[in-house]
Amino acid sequence: GKNPNFINVPVVGGHAGTTILPLFSQDKVAKTIEAEKIPELDSHVQDAGTDVVNAKGGKGSATLSMAYAGARFGRSVLAGLSGRRRMECAYCKSDITDLPYFAQKVVLGEGGIVKLLPLGELNEHETKRLEEAKTQLKGEIEAGLKYAETESLA
Repeated sequence: GKNPNFINVPVVGGHAGTTILPLFSQDKVAKTIEAEKIPELDSHVQDAGTDVVNAKGGKGSATLSMAYAGARFGRSVLAGLSGRRRMECAYCKSDITDLPYFAQKVVLGEGGIVKLLPLGELNEHETKRLEEAKTQLKGEIEAGLKYAETESLA
């Protein structure tokens, strides 16, 4: 096995189900995974919370996993604000696709998100999945914007 501390698969798109798109091809270790195994791994990333609950026999949740992700992101934000830039994936206003919002690689710095990074090269599976993710995200974004127009968010 490989040391997981040195594996960094960007996860872009959205926050749930098919909108979650892991880019295995963009990590030097993960890109060596056999192509026929990628769709199943992709599904496990999309359904990670459910996988955790199932592993616990339905007697728990993936709360600790979400807490770890939040702590990691928070640590990166704080590092950036103190002048130590960090790269993370974040859901933000974006022009990387034809959608107004998208989770993508960003650089966090003293001003928060200081740079939006390109999507990078995608393999055939990722290109197909990107279109699926965008289709789902489009409806979610439209619903969110419509909600924001009708509600006082102050």
